[in-house]
Amino acid sequence: MLFQYMVQILRNIRNAIIRFIDWFYFPIFRFIPREIFRYAFTGGVNTMVDLLLYFIIYRYVLDMNIVDLGFVAISAHIAAFLIVFPVTFTTGFVLAKYVTFSASELHGRIQLFRYGVTVLGSIMLNYVFLKLFVEYFGWYATFSKAITTVIVVIYSYISQRYFSFKTAQVAVSRKVNV
Repeated sequence: MLFQYMVQILRNIRNAIIRFIDWFYFPIFRFIPREIFRYAFTGGVNTMVDLLLYFIIYRYVLDMNIVDLGFVAISAHIAAFLIVFPVTFTTGFVLAKYVTFSASELHGRIQLFRYGVTVLGSIMLNYVFLKLFVEYFGWYATFSKAITTVIVVIYSYISQRYFSFKTAQVAVSRKVNV
């Protein structure tokens, strides 16, 4: 009984989020498929949360200082990324699974595994570009994070759409185009 009640509450929250996002789906956006609009909206919100948390942790929690763990020292810009990552991983997966790519017929554990694999690619891209932009180009860390995020978002949408949350429709369209 309690489980069913919780499931219904979660469905109501999901439906409210979708209604809220779709409210912004003005006629000007009709040329954009609803799925891409929802991905951009939820991804944009998740990205803003990511950047805000990154800035706060980098600037005020870590005070832009190297984090010395005794066995390894981590630069502040990388440590801030590592601290923020679990939050945005969780919110990103939940929003992608239940709001953006809800038509996917894959089991949740497969989606989570595939999402994790694509996120590993995102982590590598984040690490490489943050190192490159901050340490080699000398750019500000928050600006570097924003540029890195644009690159990673493009990679992320493609990998999530065609791998993590693949639908039968995507599989059929890929076979037809081959």
